[in-house]
Amino acid sequence: MRTARRIISSPQSIADPYEYLRLLDDCIYSKSLTLGKTIHQHLLKTNYNISSILLNKLTSFYIKFNELKLARHVFDEIPQPEKKHKVILWNQMIRAYAWDGPFEQAIELYHEMIGTGVIPTKYTYPFVLKACSGLQAVEEGKEIHECVKRVGLESDVYISTALVDLYAKCGCLFDAHNVFDKMPRRDVVAWNAMIAASSLHGMHRETMQLIARMQEEGLSPNSSTVVAILPAIREANALSQGKAVHGYCVRRSFHNDVVVGTGLLDMYAKCRCLSYARTIFYVMGVDVKNEVTWSAMIGACVTCDSASEAIELFDNVMVEDDVSPSPVTLGTVLRACAKINDLSRGRRIHTYTVKSGSCLDLMVGNTLVSMYAKCGIIDDALRFFDEMDLKDTVSYSAVISGCVQNGNAEEALQIFRKMQFYRIDPDLATMIGFLPACSHLAALQHGACGHSYSIVRGFTTDISICNAVIDMYCKCGKMDIARLVFDRMHKKDIISWNAMIVGYGLHGFGWEAVSLFSEMQVVNIQPDDVSFIGLLSACSHSGLVSEGKHWFVAMSQDFNIVPRLEHYLCMVDLLGRAGLLNEAHQFIQKMPTKPDVRIWSALLAACKIHRNLELGEEVSRNIQSLGPESTGNFVLLSNIYSSAGRFDDAANVRIMQRDQGFKKSPGCSWVEINGIVHAFVGGDRSHPQSAQINKKLEEFLSEMKELGYKAESDFVLHDVEEEEKERILLFHSEKLAVAFGVISLSPKKPILVTKNLRVCGDCHSALKYISIITKRVIIVRDASRFHHFRDGSCNCGDFW
Repeated sequence: MRTARRIISSPQSIADPYEYLRLLDDCIYSKSLTLGKTIHQHLLKTNYNISSILLNKLTSFYIKFNELKLARHVFDEIPQPEKKHKVILWNQMIRAYAWDGPFEQAIELYHEMIGTGVIPTKYTYPFVLKACSGLQAVEEGKEIHECVKRVGLESDVYISTALVDLYAKCGCLFDAHNVFDKMPRRDVVAWNAMIAASSLHGMHRETMQLIARMQEEGLSPNSSTVVAILPAIREANALSQGKAVHGYCVRRSFHNDVVVGTGLLDMYAKCRCLSYARTIFYVMGVDVKNEVTWSAMIGACVTCDSASEAIELFDNVMVEDDVSPSPVTLGTVLRACAKINDLSRGRRIHTYTVKSGSCLDLMVGNTLVSMYAKCGIIDDALRFFDEMDLKDTVSYSAVISGCVQNGNAEEALQIFRKMQFYRIDPDLATMIGFLPACSHLAALQHGACGHSYSIVRGFTTDISICNAVIDMYCKCGKMDIARLVFDRMHKKDIISWNAMIVGYGLHGFGWEAVSLFSEMQVVNIQPDDVSFIGLLSACSHSGLVSEGKHWFVAMSQDFNIVPRLEHYLCMVDLLGRAGLLNEAHQFIQKMPTKPDVRIWSALLAACKIHRNLELGEEVSRNIQSLGPESTGNFVLLSNIYSSAGRFDDAANVRIMQRDQGFKKSPGCSWVEINGIVHAFVGGDRSHPQSAQINKKLEEFLSEMKELGYKAESDFVLHDVEEEEKERILLFHSEKLAVAFGVISLSPKKPILVTKNLRVCGDCHSALKYISIITKRVIIVRDASRFHHFRDGSCNCGDFW
């Protein structure tokens, strides 16, 4: 090195180029990049006539130190005639780009090599194919494959292995198998490439068969083989096979390898075997674990519902041991915060990501949106979403799902439209979030478009999408289409059956629900507790008292399902709606568990329907002792008093409601017209077409009176004159929505209105008359069920 420093400090160059070659070799050996660069600078300063041999050495020198820009600059200075004979140097440059990128440069250099007249060797093709694999440039790879065939190198084990890897990573498994099966000789690397291909595509059985064939040919799996097969075992949840592989690793001492150990840890986590994952993690030496291992262990805790442990690992180990968390680790910890609703810690991690710049990472940003949404802070989720410079499908999916989960379905639809405006294609996860928004708003046109899009994209092969579509059609009043989707499903799970049973119940089609429940048993689908909630609710909405009683008893006796409070709630609702108030009261008193507010509220609602003031007061006292939880119970008791003409008592209940901080939710109804959802509240005059709507209602009132309609003033819970009560009833939100539907939709099109509360008795009566006047079907979805009005009658049979 002293010689090198002496030479470069001299203002003159030395004549012998081989002296410079020797010095550059010394720099490579001593790993001295700086000194090598100084020698290069010395050559340039002294205007030394650098020969092609020296340029060749300088190129190799910079490649060794991964200085590809400098290497390429020197390489391009080699004169073309000499460059034609430097095939090894071409290969070195292509290999460097193939390993470290940019991959495009490797492919461009390959084409330049051919254009220059340099003939590729068997060492050239594996490198350029690796670059194609990195870019998933399958068409480019196929062209190179044809070149390989023309020069007769297809049987070369290294080239064939590179082709297998290329086709596998581009999703062309048939081509990968074709190349692999034609190989005259296969080494462990070739087998690993094919095994990794099958494992990568979740083909568990084929992966295991390849392992068996490999061993039959006398080759033993190595650590790379183990790393390749673990993803397939993980996805298949094949714990016993995973344990066998783990045992093999211990016998071969592979488990000490950090990559193998991390793969085993992750496999156990996905198989929900956290204790084994912990053992592997804590057995690994402190100096062996890397950031990926820590991230995998934190992810294992989140996957196995030990979110608190995940956060503890992050706090006590990652931070205290000064290990800088990667974006993947930060995203995993944020998922843990969302799982246990730890908003304060989530905000602290958000602050850390801002300071470290990690919040600019797309995956971290998406997880932050999801975390805020799942913690119920949808405003923060929307604010951060709007601040994100880069958004992808996952970003939109997270915020759409978050809006729906937080009861902001209209915002979810607006964001979905914005997503389409920016030409970001919704994926399966987006549609699973979008369709429930349509369900909530009864936005049939949007939902039907979503269904069509899912068919075109092939999403309907997924059970969860079909289940969401069924639920959407059920809640948009299209039970016939929901049943069609259900019947055409190639595979159904318990959620599919439950969605249809609940749908039939909501529409008051009790016998259809009972029939489908029986059909489910015929095809050997075991009902769960949700199935019985749907079934009992269907019986309740259809007045099938004896059937409801039968299935409630059968649930525990024949199906070994212990009734939950929800099942008791259905039974109280069933008996109460049927007017069997004393039986319902006795049923509550005999419950093995203490009834909660919901149980008593169901009986209180029945007392209002059947005007049983005495029992209503007793039930109300029970509710007050438990804590009313919501405005609904105050409203029910107030309505019972008002219906009985006891307006002072009704006023006292409202005063008590106000003093305890409860506010009554105003009735709101909405209707979808040409893809736009229009909302109304009682007495609403804010709509642009309010004058036409009110005029239409006045016309309806006149025609209804001719048909025998008389306003049911008992449903006006204010002490005012009868004429004023009639005016108040006329402009209830559901009537406004129906009138707007009549003036906006073609005469043959059904009107679907959704209301946030239960439809009032007067509106129920009025809508029967309006269905006669307009000669059209009117469907109202209230907080309890669907009402189908046709030719002057409702399918609920006035039982709701």
